[in-house]
Amino acid sequence: MSISFLIALLLIIIITVIIGYLSSNQRINASQQTQLQDIESIEELLPQTQCGDCGFNGCRPYAEAIANHAADINRCLPGGDETVKALSLIIGLDIKPLYKKTDKYAVPRLALIEEEHCIGCVKCIAACPVDAIIGAPKQMHSVIDAYCTGCELCIAPCPVDCITMVSPL
Repeated sequence: MSISFLIALLLIIIITVIIGYLSSNQRINASQQTQLQDIESIEELLPQTQCGDCGFNGCRPYAEAIANHAADINRCLPGGDETVKALSLIIGLDIKPLYKKTDKYAVPRLALIEEEHCIGCVKCIAACPVDAIIGAPKQMHSVIDAYCTGCELCIAPCPVDCITMVSPL
């Protein structure tokens, strides 16, 4: 056998291996793309309150856990039974009752800052997962009603207890 024939054969083998490797990566990418679409479909069904009542740090991590079969579909308290039903349809699992009973989300509520008592500590701003509170250090803060999800995460860090939850007008 000639040297040029061996070189050509070696090149064909190398090219075949590279093509095989690249095509296997495309299958992985297609699988990852499908999983990403599943996560996004699940996340769209969640109420986006970012409250953490499900045990996850927001709606996106909860959607990822559901897609990876690491969390039950019945942990979204703000979404209630309607969200559980919708998730069961998209995932193909049986409907389950919510993991705990609560009236916290029965009536929509918004945070209200009693501005005359606010000291401008900005702790509520840091706690708000949806950036619904505006203000500057040592200045009065306000809640943007259209963004507030009623998660109540801003209440606990307030050192002067000037945040209450109210029904929207």
